[in-house]
Amino acid sequence: MTATDWNTDIYAQAALEDRSANRQRVNIPATLRPSGSPGFQTVILDLGLGGFCANALQHLAPGNRCWLTLPGMQSLQAEVVWWDAGRVGCAFTNLLSPMVHDNILARYRGDGPFRRV
Repeated sequence: MTATDWNTDIYAQAALEDRSANRQRVNIPATLRPSGSPGFQTVILDLGLGGFCANALQHLAPGNRCWLTLPGMQSLQAEVVWWDAGRVGCAFTNLLSPMVHDNILARYRGDGPFRRV
């Protein structure tokens, strides 16, 4: 593997590592929009730097692109990894920064500078 190959593949390697990273259980209202479809209201059940799990009554096929929108934030692009019995697991296209992750958790736990509305 050359240095160039490693740099090109750095996200793929990091994403694999972060699939096993700790995820925080949450209960965050959000909108999930699958590619080519209208968005729907959902609840994020867990959140990590590399992805999330949410309620999704409609079947979402693995490999499909989607966008997650949390209140007050821009949409985050992700890819469906799995769907099972009304839940979907997705991997973010770009890892969340630890600061963004911590701010989201603080906002919805109510222990940070943000307050739940």
